[in-house]
Amino acid sequence: MDAVIEDYRSAPIDDREKALFAFIEKMNEQSNLIRCEDVDRVKAAGWSDEAVYDAITVCALFRFYNAWIDATGVHDLPASAYRMSGKRMAAQGYVRGQS
Repeated sequence: MDAVIEDYRSAPIDDREKALFAFIEKMNEQSNLIRCEDVDRVKAAGWSDEAVYDAITVCALFRFYNAWIDATGVHDLPASAYRMSGKRMAAQGYVRGQS
């Protein structure tokens, strides 16, 4: 994980994953320049239309969430709240009261 965060290009991951990270990097930095060729390159690496769509959606949503949080001044949760939430989700899933 640390190697991917540092530089996905030299990280010990397969070329399929590197193609997806390259696509996501371009989407983050130059989304207005994404072209069919970019999508075709990711699909040629082995990703389905659905996987590319999901990657675009997740990336776009997190960009929105981060901008919204920055602009509204919402504060991050303390580490203890994340630990508690992680334990709850591991035990009960994403929906409260579900097991």
